[in-house]
Amino acid sequence: MVDTEEWLTEELKQVEAWEKDQNDLWFWEKLGRLPFKIIDKWTPSFIQNKIGVLVDELGQYVQTGGSYLSSTSKIPSYFPDLEVHTLEEVNKLSVSKMDGAAQKLTGNRKNLATIQGASTGIGGIFTLSIDIPLLLGLQLKTLQDIAICYGYDPNDKKERLFIIKCLQFVSADIVGKQTILAQLSMFDQQNEEAKREILSELQGWREVMFSYRDQFGWKKLFQMIPIAGLVFGAFINRSAINDIGEAGQMLFRKRRIIESLENHPNNDISPEK
Repeated sequence: MVDTEEWLTEELKQVEAWEKDQNDLWFWEKLGRLPFKIIDKWTPSFIQNKIGVLVDELGQYVQTGGSYLSSTSKIPSYFPDLEVHTLEEVNKLSVSKMDGAAQKLTGNRKNLATIQGASTGIGGIFTLSIDIPLLLGLQLKTLQDIAICYGYDPNDKKERLFIIKCLQFVSADIVGKQTILAQLSMFDQQNEEAKREILSELQGWREVMFSYRDQFGWKKLFQMIPIAGLVFGAFINRSAINDIGEAGQMLFRKRRIIESLENHPNNDISPEK
């Protein structure tokens, strides 16, 4: 089934409305970044070193995918009711079919994040320091698999860069979100200057990841309490995957809708009009 031009245009408007609804960080979130300055002083060096190793490992993601690269071999499991095995076949599906796969995937990852957050929340501040890179890895995997659901290949360095920008988008303030949305809007243009601008905005993977870690702030504050952290950890990790899943679906969905409109047989106008 081919999506109609009218349906695609209406869905694009909904995605654009979602983009406009993205607001600034709450005052409490800004204030809540302070606890991590304390955590850095309290956390034993061996845990700090482990976090550093994991961050360095994640730094290889943009270049090679590293150990976090998702495989397109999982495509059949994302579309169990369809005979779909390759990205080329995914690209022939309707956007609504892609939406269904991405939503189901996000739901499964939220359940996994709930279990992970509860497990690492038991130990309070010490396991919290381990939980942060674990959660980041899960978010990265989730974004990659959402990309696959919409027919984009994480093996492509360009797509890994898009995924990193999605990751940054979730933790950015309103100015940062506007900048990232502007960059992503021209992402598929064959414009090397635009690509260089996007690359320069990363300013080093380590900076990006530690900035993202600090964003957890007050959301993770109560997880520092042993035992009680189990409840907070489960809720917060589930919420984090929900946020990244929503952003990933919206941003990849917008790209797919625009591409579908541009290639639609009845389309004789630009989707921007």
